Amino acid sequence: MTTLLEFVSAHRTLTAVAVAGLLLAALALWDVLQDRHTIRHNFPIIGHLRYLLESAGPELRQYLVANDKEEAPFNRDERRWVYATAKGDNKNFGFGTTEHLHELGYPIIKHAAFPLSADHTHADHADPTAIPCTKIMGELRGRRRPYHPPSVVNVSAMSFGSLGSHAISALNRGAAAAGCFHNTGEGSVSPYHLLGADLVWQIGTGYFGARDRAGNLDMDLLAATCEEHPAVRAIEIKLSQGAKPGKGGILPGHKVTQEIAAVRGVPPGKDVLSPSAHSAFSDVDGMLDVIEAIADRTGIPVGIKSAVGELGFWEELAERMEQRAEGPDFITVDGGEGGTGAAPLAYSDHVSLPFKVGFQRVYTTFQRAGVASDVVWIGSGKLGLPDRAVVAFAMGCDLIGIAREAMLAVGCIQAQRCHTGHCPTGVATHSRWLQAGLDVKDKSVRFARFVRGLRSELLQLSHSAGHEHPALFDGDDVELSTGVNEFRALSEVLGYRKDPVPFPGMAALLAAPSGT
Repeated sequence: MTTLLEFVSAHRTLTAVAVAGLLLAALALWDVLQDRHTIRHNFPIIGHLRYLLESAGPELRQYLVANDKEEAPFNRDERRWVYATAKGDNKNFGFGTTEHLHELGYPIIKHAAFPLSADHTHADHADPTAIPCTKIMGELRGRRRPYHPPSVVNVSAMSFGSLGSHAISALNRGAAAAGCFHNTGEGSVSPYHLLGADLVWQIGTGYFGARDRAGNLDMDLLAATCEEHPAVRAIEIKLSQGAKPGKGGILPGHKVTQEIAAVRGVPPGKDVLSPSAHSAFSDVDGMLDVIEAIADRTGIPVGIKSAVGELGFWEELAERMEQRAEGPDFITVDGGEGGTGAAPLAYSDHVSLPFKVGFQRVYTTFQRAGVASDVVWIGSGKLGLPDRAVVAFAMGCDLIGIAREAMLAVGCIQAQRCHTGHCPTGVATHSRWLQAGLDVKDKSVRFARFVRGLRSELLQLSHSAGHEHPALFDGDDVELSTGVNEFRALSEVLGYRKDPVPFPGMAALLAAPSGT
């Protein structure tokens, strides 16, 4: 009996080996006969390892090869801080800095000799991390429904399409819990944006959610959507974005599901390539006319978002705003560092100015025209870390938008697969299997915790510098390394000081009603 069992077992093993051998032989033959891949032809079977290692390259470099400061766009220490903040873990670091403090452009935040007492302004407030905006969107222009953002940290534009339904849902619920607004991105208002958070509805060149059959802006549909969804507190007209300025949005066809197609008003399964330019206007005066028409029709604030390239547009915009006493209620300046979805490499790497350079040029242009204080300034482009946010506020930002940091907070591991539809953490994909690993309830809690954690550190840094509010940072509170043993004030390096910020005191700001 034992001998028979041994024979059967040996026979099965030999059969399995034979089948495996045949499969490998077939694969080797296929590799030799195919003429598309040299490596596979020259090195049958083992040549496949090259593609496997290449596909896993980002993950291998992040976790096995690169040191804590090397990986891009966010290094390991930055990601570790985001993850720890989102999870509520210990986010402190030990044994001193590992940064090169004399590296050109390295920022140093100057602390005060007599800092403010921690949390002294929030003694009677339910959220000790609350930081309302110092300005009210639409107040200056007399909009019927002005909006007072209750948080200086908000979700930057990421569409349903670029991100999956689970990720959008988690961000929206988390934003609602943390009291910040959620920018929809240019993919229109989806059901997953309507889970409690205030919305800024971004309208790009494709006019998704507000387009007629020819793809043009439909003002009636736009107004009806705003009336149907009171969560929409402002509209942002996107001129361009940091990832691919001068080029419309890109949503590969494999991401255009039936649901996304219905939300956007486009055919399913086909690439959605937004036009590079708007069809509703083609010059500054035309854009201002559209902004005022939307604001008059809906009653809500209207702003613009753009990366920064040529300066002539901004000079004309500032001049016409001063002459007409009309224009955007807020302006979002996106840096070339930004980008969450698909973009051609040349656009991602070489088109549009970095945030500090671009914002400085636009803001000073508006200062010269005397209209810098007429708008709410929003910065975006890798600003979701405390030191970068402080620099943005010191430059003149009233709010910041966070995108990739928000993705990290809900589970992104920087696998850089956003454009493929195969995001391993279920963030930038519509695969049901991959999204199943992203638990909306858990990740929404993590995102809310991250926003509060970021605001908490912003308050701590503000108090250390002697300020009640991050918006009170100015260009003399930050110094930049300009060489070995040489640091200069941010205001000196950039050549300007921001306009004074209206500030009634944090206690009064916290006591004011949020929203309108």
